[in-house]
Amino acid sequence: MDDRELLKKAFEFHGHICWASCVGVRAGIAALRELGVSRTGTSGELHCILEIGDNHGAQCFADGVQYATGCTLGKYNIEKTGWGKLALTLIDKKKEKAVRVSYKPARHKLIAESAFMRKRGQGIPPTEIPPDEAWAMVDVIWDAPESEILDIGEVHDYEWGDDFGEIMGLVPCDQCGELVAKPYLRVVGKAHMCIPCSGYDR
Repeated sequence: MDDRELLKKAFEFHGHICWASCVGVRAGIAALRELGVSRTGTSGELHCILEIGDNHGAQCFADGVQYATGCTLGKYNIEKTGWGKLALTLIDKKKEKAVRVSYKPARHKLIAESAFMRKRGQGIPPTEIPPDEAWAMVDVIWDAPESEILDIGEVHDYEWGDDFGEIMGLVPCDQCGELVAKPYLRVVGKAHMCIPCSGYDR
């Protein structure tokens, strides 16, 4: 799959065409290249730290990164700092190397002034904006020289400590009967319960 096809697939995964997912794809591709690794299919190869926060514009960046790198919530090899920034650190767990890639604002004025973003500012959902307007905005990022939109740090040592690895096994809660991952069971008297049934906060 070439990079443009990967971008299209990332938009399908994300649910709509947007500039922030595009940045995430480019940032993810750059991070993989700098580390000399391929998109991961398991939790034991790569780990990604996203610097996005909650409930702010451009969080779509995260889905672009997930699709490009293969680091996903379901594999528990991605996390976020909550800093509200469009940046990631990709870690090669086996070689204990990492690289940080962040979005540069050099072309952001063109994004903000695009027809797509003007309509978004009027409250129009992204899925209701004509695709040609969305792609015109995306191409501002996609066609730009990498040096104009991404700041790529040096590959550096990153000690990876994975003390427990993946803990296997699901068992039913003694109260509700739903399956629970073993580390999340709580003991109440002689019963083993999920957190909601146990009354514990966590």
